[in-house]
Amino acid sequence: MKKDYTSIFAVLFFLLTLGFIYFSMMPQWTSNEEGPLADFSTKRAFAQVEAIAKQPHYVGSDNHDQVAVYLQTELSKLGLQTSIQEGYTLTDWGNLVKSKNIMAKIKGTNNSKALLLLSHYDSAPHSYSYGASDAGSGVATILEGVRAFLYDKKQHKNDIIILFTDAEELGLNGAALFVTQHHWAKEIGLALNFEARGSSGPSYMLMETNKGNAALVKEFAAAKTTYPVSNSLMYSIYKMLPNDTDLTVFREKGNIQGFNFAFIDGHYNYHTAQDNSAHLDKNTLAHQGSYLMPLLTYFSNADLNTTQASEDYIYFTAPYSFIKYPFSWVVPMVIIATLLFLMLIFIGIAKRILSFEEIIKGFIPFLGSLISAGLITFLGWKLLLILYPQYNDLLNGFTYNGHAYIAAFVFLAMAISFAFYHRFSAKKIKMNHYIAPLFIWLLINAYLAISLQGAGFLIIPVYFGLLAFSIFIVTQKTNKILNLFLSIPALIIIAPFIQMFPIGLGLKVLFASALLTVLSFGLLLPTFGSFIKKGWWSLAFLLASIGFFAKAHYESGYEKGKAKSNSLLYVYDAEANTANWVTYDKNLDYWTKQYLGENPKSPIIHNETPLFSKYNSEFTFAAEAPKKDIPQPTIQFLKDSISGNQRFLKIRISPSRKVNRYDIFANEKMSINNFTANGVKHLEQQGLQLKRNGKKILSYYVVHNEPLDMEFSILKTAVFDMQLLESSFDLMRNPLFNISKRASWMMPTPFVLTDAVVIKKRIKPNPRLVEELPKIPMQKTFKKENAIIKVDSLKVE
Repeated sequence: MKKDYTSIFAVLFFLLTLGFIYFSMMPQWTSNEEGPLADFSTKRAFAQVEAIAKQPHYVGSDNHDQVAVYLQTELSKLGLQTSIQEGYTLTDWGNLVKSKNIMAKIKGTNNSKALLLLSHYDSAPHSYSYGASDAGSGVATILEGVRAFLYDKKQHKNDIIILFTDAEELGLNGAALFVTQHHWAKEIGLALNFEARGSSGPSYMLMETNKGNAALVKEFAAAKTTYPVSNSLMYSIYKMLPNDTDLTVFREKGNIQGFNFAFIDGHYNYHTAQDNSAHLDKNTLAHQGSYLMPLLTYFSNADLNTTQASEDYIYFTAPYSFIKYPFSWVVPMVIIATLLFLMLIFIGIAKRILSFEEIIKGFIPFLGSLISAGLITFLGWKLLLILYPQYNDLLNGFTYNGHAYIAAFVFLAMAISFAFYHRFSAKKIKMNHYIAPLFIWLLINAYLAISLQGAGFLIIPVYFGLLAFSIFIVTQKTNKILNLFLSIPALIIIAPFIQMFPIGLGLKVLFASALLTVLSFGLLLPTFGSFIKKGWWSLAFLLASIGFFAKAHYESGYEKGKAKSNSLLYVYDAEANTANWVTYDKNLDYWTKQYLGENPKSPIIHNETPLFSKYNSEFTFAAEAPKKDIPQPTIQFLKDSISGNQRFLKIRISPSRKVNRYDIFANEKMSINNFTANGVKHLEQQGLQLKRNGKKILSYYVVHNEPLDMEFSILKTAVFDMQLLESSFDLMRNPLFNISKRASWMMPTPFVLTDAVVIKKRIKPNPRLVEELPKIPMQKTFKKENAIIKVDSLKVE
């Protein structure tokens, strides 16, 4: 009997196709040569990253000032006149900071709208992040791109504004300062923002629009970038989420649309001490450059007055191509596909090729594999978190061996699918069974056409499936070679999401990858269903899955470059005269146990004033600490007067040591009106009452030890109840402490305040300090409830 090798050939074809899809997403080889001066050079751009990311350079640090000077120097080397914008902003994150934006302009040949090249130069605070990827890579891409553009001396109509914003990591403050206070903001017609949320992988294009995306989609397509990676599903989801890039501020505050370019793989390095030049993938940096150069050439001459639109477009990328069509096509495409599907079933039954009995039987293996794979993956990840509790150490939800787990669960889903079809289907699948996946896919697309039209392109693989089905109905035969080629759209469009979802959203959504795998298996059923030995293929994929689980287990530990995050804070409560060590860690290691001991206590009291965390983290453990003689901040009530039913206050908090952050809290029952901090209002404030979330008033990131001045009013009958947490990021080097160095396989926890010396102190009126203020004629003071009330016709500032 002649052996049939078509199944092996088909699997090899799928693997090669998938390899090509992933290979074509981004540049794969980066030259070690600098190349022609008129071209973007990854080597030259990487040298800029290394210069910017020599040290952590968060706002308020000396290194931050040095990077600002370096960037001004580099822009000057390009022959550009640089300018600095400084000022305070209080954004909707509740963060107050004095930002320093660095700007330059390249004049065009006419006075049309300007093109903005945007990135931020500050690194994430608290965690000693070097900011190589986020966003040294963006700054370096712009510097090298502009250098090549200027060297080529291309004529361009539009002005080009270069803006390196400050304090993006703290609350998009630099962007807010520019948009709301700089006159250049009114000149901008389009922005290109370069960002990062990881350290490797392809850079994804995301649009920021207030209305429709049609104009931007058409313009992006016309620019002909080499390696476009994007789709309108990402666009639709992005618009639904609370976005947090500088470009969001431009869109919301200045009605300035644009493109974000950001890479998200290597997410475990995001905002950590591992965000250094050693971890930045040079191919990823090259991908950023491959976006900038054609877009800079195109948009520097395009009419930027035509980038607004009310209509939305579907778009997605295939290897080296960008495909688009209007949203208005989505519903008709689903309706036509459904009618075609019903017509083919009617013809098939009339020709007695199909039978209702076999059609119903086809739902058993498909739904069985779909439900089983989803449940096993969902519960399997929950079990892995129990078996490997260290996975909870990484707050971003993607472990260092995360890619191995993606492969393991995808292969497991394939094994489950083959097992079900081996058990509940004929040796050679009957096309009757193909109706089940086509029907489910049509239901999915019908739902998406109503609720998430950006995903409307998912109907395209269904059309190719219907084509394969129709060929069978007409000829009563299946063409294996033709079915292979008709499967390519499903691989191009769906397969990238199988990897992207867990990378972008964390391994908690691995079940989505498993479901997509089974759904893709269903679309490829004309090929997979013809496999004679499905049981053997099920076993083969199961063994591959076990192999990747073994690989993940082998890589489940920590090492240098793949470090365990841990956190430690020293908190001194000035009112109670007590000190404690506290941590966010769920799994204490030997380093934290040096201070917290083997049996730490509950940190409930420290969570009464929760500090901001991207992942809503709270302190997990606390332990008594020795009291240290730490200089406490000076709190002055510069104004405390009553007029009508309002009590007017002006409070100055001045540091007595080098500090980095103030967190101010107030009783939620205390309504605060007319609030300003260091002379600025909350950007989102509407009306008199301060907008706030819970107890938090603001977080002030201190630059050059400048004091915090708060001015506001409360009801005169309200009980004054405010609290201060003053933090310095110097626990590891503070001479009052002798903190041991972390092991090489450890790093500070990102996204939370850590390695800090914190003073917790009530903000209370101090009669002595007020009485020391210069006396003003006709001013009378009297005591009431241990506070100084001043009644006069003059304002005391």
